[in-house]
Amino acid sequence: MAARDTQTFSARWDTDVLDRLKQRSEAAGTNKSRLAERYVDEGTRMDEHPGILFRGGPTGRRAALAGGPDVWELMFTLKSGKARGEEAISATAELLNLTDSQVRIAVRYYGAFTDEIDRRITLNTADADEAEAAWQREQAALA
Repeated sequence: MAARDTQTFSARWDTDVLDRLKQRSEAAGTNKSRLAERYVDEGTRMDEHPGILFRGGPTGRRAALAGGPDVWELMFTLKSGKARGEEAISATAELLNLTDSQVRIAVRYYGAFTDEIDRRITLNTADADEAEAAWQREQAALA
């Protein structure tokens, strides 16, 4: 991973907020500054893209629709279909049991963070391909 550009930021925070940040960072085994940066980054993204939230999991944190799938899953589905343009919105909404508005929220987020979402799609596709290859080897061994 490429080195990140960083800047120092000084702020006065409420003592209770800093106490909670310290507790969360200790529980997560994460540096307080990195955790605060994550909170600010995710918070500003959610403000800029209402309907998007962030979920943690074994593969890290990822953007998702509130009450819906991860953005990478939705975009993978949309891009994998034959429909394009407005038809792609409707087809994806129907396939994933979402509203057109929800799909548009994810598409807008994707437009702002294309590289991040494409990287997640690539990693998940590679993982799925490897899992299928392993299953095929197991099936061959059982034949």
